[in-house]
Amino acid sequence: MNNNKIYPTYFAFGALLMYGVLYALPSILGMGYAFTDWSVFSDKINFVGFKNFIYVFSPDREYTTYLSNTVIFTLVTTVAKNILGLAFALLLTKKVYMLNFHRTVMYVPSVLSPLIVGYIFRSILNPGVGLMNSFLSTLGITGPRWLSDPKWAFGSVMGVDIWKGMGYIMTIFIAGIMSISPTYYEAADIDGANSWQRLRSITLPLIMPTITVTTVLNVIYGLRVFDMVFALTNGGPGFATEVLYTGIFREFGYGNYAVGTTLSSIMFVFMALIGYFLIKLMTRNEVSE
Repeated sequence: MNNNKIYPTYFAFGALLMYGVLYALPSILGMGYAFTDWSVFSDKINFVGFKNFIYVFSPDREYTTYLSNTVIFTLVTTVAKNILGLAFALLLTKKVYMLNFHRTVMYVPSVLSPLIVGYIFRSILNPGVGLMNSFLSTLGITGPRWLSDPKWAFGSVMGVDIWKGMGYIMTIFIAGIMSISPTYYEAADIDGANSWQRLRSITLPLIMPTITVTTVLNVIYGLRVFDMVFALTNGGPGFATEVLYTGIFREFGYGNYAVGTTLSSIMFVFMALIGYFLIKLMTRNEVSE
């Protein structure tokens, strides 16, 4: 027995058992069902091989739209949250009046439920009586149908999600920036470096681990997004804002369980590959203090 251990190893068995029964086993079974014709319309389950995957990736089906929307949503929100979060973090690590108040105001939206935020903005963006178009009308501008026009709906959903999530990313960047030793900036001041040079040569290289963390978190969230889209548009109008998880939800609602598990399996593999290569790519050039 190792006396340096605070708790014996078997204490973890309960947690591992729950993880296996409630997560690992259903995941494995789900991937298995992706190769069957499981549905509510039949009592029998037959093995069909890759038929479901061929069906999902058929160019004449809407599932490719789900996938492309998910990728676009992930890319746009990840880049926007990182840039805005870093910008506000740089601002709110300076000497600013009522600094903690401003940090709190920026962070609060991230702790609200996505469903609550979605329903609130669904009211705000209502083209007839919403606050957004009412405000624009006072400026003589006719506001668009934010959530019911295919040209505006997807951008509106991404905008609301960026507003909600950038405060959380900001707090991670603040922690990363505050962990940098002040001696680096003192040396830069002695050398006459300006703000841009300090940012490019000191701040960004030393917070690369933080950027890696925020990027991976944003990518995983973006690939798994559901509740924000569901609350704002429910995937409409048409398939304009449909993403993979709303598509999975819809397929299970229709009773097409095999197609739903196929989409889930594709998403699992997609997330695992992207997460692995993203971490490898972004940690390759990290700078340590």
